[in-house]
Amino acid sequence: MDLNLLPVFVTVAEVASFSAAAAKLEVKRSSVSRSIAALERSLGVRLFNRTTRQVSLTTAGAALHARLAPQLAALKQSVGTLPEQEELPSGELRITAPVDLGVIVLPGIVASFSTRYPGVRIDVRLSNHVVDVVAEGFDAALRLIVGKLADSTLVARRLTEIQIQVFASPTYLARIGAPRTPADTADHRWIYHRGLPPPKAFPVARDPAQLVGDDILFVHQAARAGAGLAILPAFVARDDVASGALVRVLPHVSMSSGQLYFVHPSAKHLPRKVTAFRDHVLQHLSAHPLAGVGSAA
Repeated sequence: MDLNLLPVFVTVAEVASFSAAAAKLEVKRSSVSRSIAALERSLGVRLFNRTTRQVSLTTAGAALHARLAPQLAALKQSVGTLPEQEELPSGELRITAPVDLGVIVLPGIVASFSTRYPGVRIDVRLSNHVVDVVAEGFDAALRLIVGKLADSTLVARRLTEIQIQVFASPTYLARIGAPRTPADTADHRWIYHRGLPPPKAFPVARDPAQLVGDDILFVHQAARAGAGLAILPAFVARDDVASGALVRVLPHVSMSSGQLYFVHPSAKHLPRKVTAFRDHVLQHLSAHPLAGVGSAA
């Protein structure tokens, strides 16, 4: 049996007219007639009494309608109340992001998003490693890329530019002296992040005892503590520059900029919760840009 015939049968039974059923289903009357005829052949019973003036259910038709109509109504309700079918986004939204971005920027974004869409439950995983979005079941990822974005089957939307700059604490600069040129940094200690090495304009440091970490927040805190010069995304150091805990150095030296991307598995049938979050991130970054830091030593 072709199950697509059953909704046609229920519609004809409820409106008691082939023409009215065709109008409701937005098909031709002849299509409705063929569907009912095919259903009757499949069941081996007559479902409607037809006259020139009216259409009425036979005993078999009435019995079928009594059993079928509640089932179809329940099915429509079940499909209609799926999270992605609702007018407002809802359901669980799984997001992954780098630790620094997740700690400094993401809380404000998810807080305002949750207020706007209380039906969405947000599950955030912060990691300094590139997470396999598809394999681990994430809806979306925020990724900071320095250089070219790797080829991928994922869909990537550029959100904003992230400026990369050099910072140090006032106590460190008072002790060692502020570098005025890239060549001066050869006598300084660097706090390295494995993903953000010094640019080519900087010479190799003469001191082999450098500090290396794989977490931007560690590099940030080590710079605050006076351990050396650190290359950081500007948004990480912005509040400390404002408070005087860090100072931007070598502002005239050209640095590579990073790009922040919104990444998700597929553009086909993208869930409303994902598009709503993507648009909300764009709005938030437009109102609260991750600008560079202008203060210099």
